[in-house]
Amino acid sequence: MDSCIFCKIANGEIPSATIYEDEEVRVILDIAPAAKGHAILLVKKHAANLFELDAQTAGKIFSIVPKVATAIKEELGCDGMNILQNNGEAAGQTVFHLHIHFIPRWNSDTVNIGWKPGSYAEGEAAGLAERIAQRVK
Repeated sequence: MDSCIFCKIANGEIPSATIYEDEEVRVILDIAPAAKGHAILLVKKHAANLFELDAQTAGKIFSIVPKVATAIKEELGCDGMNILQNNGEAAGQTVFHLHIHFIPRWNSDTVNIGWKPGSYAEGEAAGLAERIAQRVK
């Protein structure tokens, strides 16, 4: 897409601090990091979100995730890492081009990425799981 900033970055039209690249993705350091070493995996072929991604590309992307995460962890010596992928405005997506965040975490940091745990009524989880399972293709 001509107007997509992440397409331009992923395809090298806009300079970035690139840490990995192949024919389908580019991984860059985020210019507004939640923590030092915060990186973003960008797909080169535009897809707004995971729902628009074909299975072959998804497999390729997710085969790269552990490699990048491990490299960041080894370089920074962080205690853990959030690996996030938001789909849609309601989920916190602000740039509508598929991307995956790698956010290094330390036991002493103050980064707040989380949610308030909820619960299910008696039998609700089993019923929901069954209905969702029927839709998995």
